[in-house]
Amino acid sequence: MPERRTVALVTLGCARNEVDSEELAGRLEADGWELVEDASDADVAVVNTCGFVDAAKKDSVDALLEANDLKDHGRTQAVVAVGCMAERYGKELAEALPEADGVLGFDDYTDISSRLNTILSGGNIEAHAPRDRRKLLPITPAERQAAAAGTALPGHAQAPEDLPEGLAPESGPRAPLRRRMGTSPVASVKLASGCDRRCSFCAIPSFRGSFISRRPSDVLGETRWLAEQGVQEIMLVSENNTSYGKDLGDIRLLETLLPELAAVDGIERVRVSYLQPAEMRPGLIDVLTSTDKVAPYFDLSFQHSAPNVLRAMRRFGDTDRFLELLDTIRAKAPTAGVRSNFIVGFPGETEADVDELERFLTGARLDAIGVFGYSDEDGTEAATYDNKLDEDVVAQRLARISQLAEELTHQRADERVGESLRVLVESVDDEDGATGRGAHQAPETDGQVVFTSSQGLTVGRMVEAKVVGTEGVDLVVECLEEAGR
Repeated sequence: MPERRTVALVTLGCARNEVDSEELAGRLEADGWELVEDASDADVAVVNTCGFVDAAKKDSVDALLEANDLKDHGRTQAVVAVGCMAERYGKELAEALPEADGVLGFDDYTDISSRLNTILSGGNIEAHAPRDRRKLLPITPAERQAAAAGTALPGHAQAPEDLPEGLAPESGPRAPLRRRMGTSPVASVKLASGCDRRCSFCAIPSFRGSFISRRPSDVLGETRWLAEQGVQEIMLVSENNTSYGKDLGDIRLLETLLPELAAVDGIERVRVSYLQPAEMRPGLIDVLTSTDKVAPYFDLSFQHSAPNVLRAMRRFGDTDRFLELLDTIRAKAPTAGVRSNFIVGFPGETEADVDELERFLTGARLDAIGVFGYSDEDGTEAATYDNKLDEDVVAQRLARISQLAEELTHQRADERVGESLRVLVESVDDEDGATGRGAHQAPETDGQVVFTSSQGLTVGRMVEAKVVGTEGVDLVVECLEEAGR
């Protein structure tokens, strides 16, 4: 019997990319590939790239070059680029980076096994030709579901009924075509793909396509399957979760789905990410703040608060409206977690606009703040604007707002001293102790909880704890439950 070919998946970028990688892993394992963790142990290294901002693109190129180096002194025979950067640039990336033996787009995912076999056998796969994926589905959301069957939607695949023994989950054929690539008690679930918004700084819709929801039964099936794998917290991800259901005939579908997900056996916490402030509605706020096991967590994409800058971004709102939204949330859940990202140095931004952003940040009491300096993105409207700021001005404003954000998030952490939290334990180490996250902290982005003692704690356990101190944005807690319980 011939030796099974091995493959390693290297994932960069956001949680959506992590879901896509696990779908690729499921496809490959179902077709007989052996998945390995270290690229040096693999016949082929598949790098799932990020194509959002310049820093992420550089990281993706560096990862491809690093994997290529393994071909000189390891088992690796081929390096293949997939993901957003490959989809966005395709042939251009292949020409600029000949070290990549293949550049595959989303349309190649369903045949990923045959594509890799061809490359390993010395064959040539023509590099993906980029196209505007917004044009692949009807403009009218209600018409998209029927048209989606012939469109590649990473992270939406369902497993066939004839999966190899050991891969088919107990929850049946509606479970996902997905293979977990870790043992974390937390996993992301795609709620939708694409985006219909036209923010002037963002290129994502052009290579991720128009917004299309997954059916609730598929999301539930995947959540049940993840619970069977030991997952205790799921995080719903997409480019815009507040639009979920609009192409299924019910813009309030998320409000119905969340309690069903929270009721899945084994799931202790459901978290929703990527919410648009302009699309928040009272019913969704009610569900997020009052449903058992649904985290009162608001990942709100503010981006700025000065009206002139927001309009240039093709966005809505202002400082006072945003503060009013936060007041509404905290009136229902005083300890709710709130995070957001902001862009400074946008074309035409004035000193008065920066002052307005400072006014908002000072009043918002956000738990986590990401700040980015503006840079042109290929194919975006903002890249064509004339009133660009000098790079040194952008850098100065980035440093100014970043310092303020650090001070404010530390203050917000201090405000939580004395609070009781439900903490999901995520790591226990003899030297480093135990860490986890509360309901107001999403993975990777929002800080963590550090236990004063790891005695009796195990990974995946949900415990009650009290905040007794802080370490920057991280919280120090004492467990309120008996050790070993």
